[in-house]
Amino acid sequence: MSDPITVIPLPQPVLLPVEGSAERFPVRRVYCVGRNYADHALEMGHDPSREPPFFFQKNADNLLPAGKAFPYPPLSNDVHYEVECVLALKSGGANIEAADALDCIYGYAVGIDFTRRDLQGEAKKLGRPWEVGKAFEHSAPVSSIIPASRLGHPAEGKIWLEQNGKRVQDGDLNQMIWKVPEIIAELSKLFTLAPGDIIMTGTPAGVGAVARGDRINCGIDGVATLSVEVV
Repeated sequence: MSDPITVIPLPQPVLLPVEGSAERFPVRRVYCVGRNYADHALEMGHDPSREPPFFFQKNADNLLPAGKAFPYPPLSNDVHYEVECVLALKSGGANIEAADALDCIYGYAVGIDFTRRDLQGEAKKLGRPWEVGKAFEHSAPVSSIIPASRLGHPAEGKIWLEQNGKRVQDGDLNQMIWKVPEIIAELSKLFTLAPGDIIMTGTPAGVGAVARGDRINCGIDGVATLSVEVV
């Protein structure tokens, strides 16, 4: 079968590196979990109890592979870092049982959900979607993906972020309100998940603003690290 003829050039696929391999992980969608650590919910002025999870999306081409600088975005003077554990799915479906959810995961990474907090705040006040605050260019730096076949499925481990050498976020994966299998199960009730989907699982407390020239280092102990310069 010949390649389709298109009226404009096909968009370039979004491909993430896989640690220790020449193969790449093709990205379909990017889902994000909001307020999934109790201490972060508190610092944002919300009830930290186990309320139903909520989700938003970034675009696949918002992902910024490791080794590239983060350009400070326009129309904002208050851009915040949020370190997150990232899931990469090899399979999916609808209404996935939590007991089967880990079988969907190809691998794990660490990422940053950069947020235009001022624009997000304005959207919240007006009851509007968050995309202008969340789904902007280069807003999701992410490390190489480490296959679960080598790593296993970490349920605990320090997740941290340093800004110019100072530790500003310091949590543990075991502090997630909704655990990884539950995230996949709940998300699959709302969307049909598929191979290539990325899920950012929420951030611990300590989020704050970045400035041009900042050096951000973050990681999940035993999983991955990531360094990003703000330019």
